[in-house]
Amino acid sequence: MTGAADFLKGRLGAHAPRYGIVLGSGLGSLVDAVAEPLRIPYAEIPGFPVSSVSGHAGEFVAGRIGDTPVAVLSGRAHYYERGDAKAMRVPIETLKRIGVENLILTNSAGSLREDMPPGSVMRIADHIAFAGANPLIGLESDERFVGMTNAYDAALAIGMEEAAERLGIPLARGVYMWFSGPSFETPAEIRMARILGADAVGMSTVPEVILARFFGLKVAAASVVTNFAAGMTGSELSHEETKQMAPLGGTRLAAILKEMISSEG
Repeated sequence: MTGAADFLKGRLGAHAPRYGIVLGSGLGSLVDAVAEPLRIPYAEIPGFPVSSVSGHAGEFVAGRIGDTPVAVLSGRAHYYERGDAKAMRVPIETLKRIGVENLILTNSAGSLREDMPPGSVMRIADHIAFAGANPLIGLESDERFVGMTNAYDAALAIGMEEAAERLGIPLARGVYMWFSGPSFETPAEIRMARILGADAVGMSTVPEVILARFFGLKVAAASVVTNFAAGMTGSELSHEETKQMAPLGGTRLAAILKEMISSEG
């Protein structure tokens, strides 16, 4: 972890990012909001995971949004790639070590609500860690008992909602349920998820929220809806659909985040 942070500090110089952003499947175009970007492939950063998932660039991008210095992780590693819930520990800890205070997580998700169709953006107000894994398993310290009552920072949530309101972009809010993947959910699992209180389902983000809180970062998160969940339309789901539909809501989310972060400068 220290090696990655020292490497990036050497490349960043005086640039000290306050915000970190993690981009999900098909959302790589959000880096277009970053001015004067410095791009570094994950493969060059000590200890960084290289994702095997199409639609994830695997690139660290530093620059500014408005006057606010940011660091963007374009692409993530997933639990389902190697069965490792700690897959994003090095990148998240590295963001903390290079000065990031606020972490914004994004993902592509399936909607469980008829009023939240593909192309919608949902602020994650809370989550259900249904996958049964945890990135803190195995730590031999009482620090592993991380409180999650306020996993999503209230001030960042307000900032995101106010930015969306200023732009006139609808922003839903709801509960995200984490399934392990890589197979999509069944219609029966989606019926269960709805009963348990989920509004959207996906295969990422929750381990990163847990890690971020462990390292003391403030967190906000948003899902771009790419499809209705299994059984809602009768159509089969695919990762190709996710990549194709993500840019629709991704454009809206990019505008919201740019407005939100610029106003913080």
